[in-house]
Amino acid sequence: MDSSTPLIYIVEPYGGSIRRHNAALPHIYWDDAAVTRGDGVFETLLIRDGHPANLQRHLDRFQSSARLMELPEPNVADWIDATRQAVEEWSQRTDADAKCVWTYTRGRESTGHPSAWLTITPLGETVLKQRKKGVKVMTSPRGFTIDTSLPGVEEATEGGTPEPAPWLTVGAKTLNYAANMAALRYACSQGLDDVIYVDPATGRVLEGATSTVIVARPGRKLRTPTPGGDILPGTTQAALFEYAEEQGWRCKEKDMTVESLLDAESVWLVSSVRVAVRVTELDGRVLPAPANEDEVRELINAALGAE
Repeated sequence: MDSSTPLIYIVEPYGGSIRRHNAALPHIYWDDAAVTRGDGVFETLLIRDGHPANLQRHLDRFQSSARLMELPEPNVADWIDATRQAVEEWSQRTDADAKCVWTYTRGRESTGHPSAWLTITPLGETVLKQRKKGVKVMTSPRGFTIDTSLPGVEEATEGGTPEPAPWLTVGAKTLNYAANMAALRYACSQGLDDVIYVDPATGRVLEGATSTVIVARPGRKLRTPTPGGDILPGTTQAALFEYAEEQGWRCKEKDMTVESLLDAESVWLVSSVRVAVRVTELDGRVLPAPANEDEVRELINAALGAE
């Protein structure tokens, strides 16, 4: 079997079997909440050098997302075992980077039983190209705002921002990515590659459509928008900051504006699969490559292999 064929493993959510699934055969039922409502959570992991990168942080966020969505607690041992089996099989095909996606849904309406599976697929040409050449980006509001004055839980999220109405589950990595994909399609229609969301009321930089924003500043400094509230904490950003501080960089979570991006040494979008892509153009303004571009890219790559 060649490396272009997806590898699929079914994970029974109640501690049942872990089994390989034929990618040529269907698996999802017509009444699964993933299809009818986008009701579920997921994680995307980079497979590199025969192992899943940043595994523990993905596990932690996966469990947190499931709790926020009131799904049964994922059996971590089963997910690790399924991933290990899948990666071992995939590594027999190729040693190139790949993408592993865990999917966990509320399941069939007719049974009430959750559905869960993982897939491993090769990286697309667009991802590989953006890693090398960077991305042209536009800034934009999300198209909606989150009113933290709505009735809701008063506890703080990871970033310290008060939670809005609890049903919004803004801290969960859910399957409901239709708006994000629409934003990316619009950017592409304008000859661009990506979007950075900005709060229209405050001018605060939020995050990329599928990534975390990082800036490098003079003096070996790295900055990222404060996570929590309407900014999903990033696993790649967390790994980067931990590793970079060990290498003598000064890392800080800090609210930023578009001006903060424009006067930075460099701007990066980081995520599990693309890893590190430099923003080469922002709202029509060219951002020249800094002298330490290779150093920053190598730092981010090394952070994912530091465990």
